[in-house]
Amino acid sequence: MNEQKLTPFLWYDTQANEAATFYTSVFTNSKIQSSNPLVTTFHLNNLKCNALNGGPLFTFTNAISFFIKSNDTDEIDTIWNALKEKGTIVMDLGEYPWSKKYGWVNDKYGLSWQIFIDGDPLQIVPTLLFVDKKFGLAEEAITFYTSLFLNSEINFISKFDAHNPNAAGKVEFAEFTLAYQKFIAMESPMEHHFDFNEAFSFVVNCTNQEEVDYYWNAFLQNGGQESQCGWLKDKFGISWQIIPEMLPQLMNDKNPEKVAQVTQAMLQMKKIDCEKLQQAYNK
Repeated sequence: MNEQKLTPFLWYDTQANEAATFYTSVFTNSKIQSSNPLVTTFHLNNLKCNALNGGPLFTFTNAISFFIKSNDTDEIDTIWNALKEKGTIVMDLGEYPWSKKYGWVNDKYGLSWQIFIDGDPLQIVPTLLFVDKKFGLAEEAITFYTSLFLNSEINFISKFDAHNPNAAGKVEFAEFTLAYQKFIAMESPMEHHFDFNEAFSFVVNCTNQEEVDYYWNAFLQNGGQESQCGWLKDKFGISWQIIPEMLPQLMNDKNPEKVAQVTQAMLQMKKIDCEKLQQAYNK
């Protein structure tokens, strides 16, 4: 099995561990890997995710969701019933022209899920929805991402036809692979009044400084904007964290003074500098 290169990173106010505990109770082959007051790392059907207690700065939108595919009707019903509890239904579970069983719900924490009957066993796939000012940019984004990451490809792109004159030629549904991981992208010509934000970002797990530099520079040279502590936004507004593997290792050190030194150094950075992190740790 290939090491997961891209980790969904979910921003909560204070409920990161509570949400992770809930999600791992809903899905099979799921577990909490580690938890501290700031970050909980968990696996959903073998998809590694991080949940952050980041405060009330950002809240989830429907621009990024998890797409659940399953060939088991009972499994779909069970997942749907759990996720809709105290949540908000966007599209009720039922039969639609594109699926015999489909539903869209925002759970009680606001995170968005689409559920779909499919021929394969359970899969959970991050899904990007390009709307409003981002409508029409999905194909460009897919092409850029698949050129950026090794072991990536466009699996298929289905486009709107002439029956949808406002959307003809735009991406109706696409599947693509980034570093062996499945992703989905869609577009909608309707008004939605939401956009990508930092509540749902992706960590790019880098082995060394050279890799950090490569991804950081590639995003910025293609219209991205740098932020703090390894965060940036690409030209489409999607947030990424370019993180060397040494950072979480140092942050999980058993010596709280060392962790504080590394944290203080990281807070001064935009792009992560591995040498300066190590110097801070060695003080």
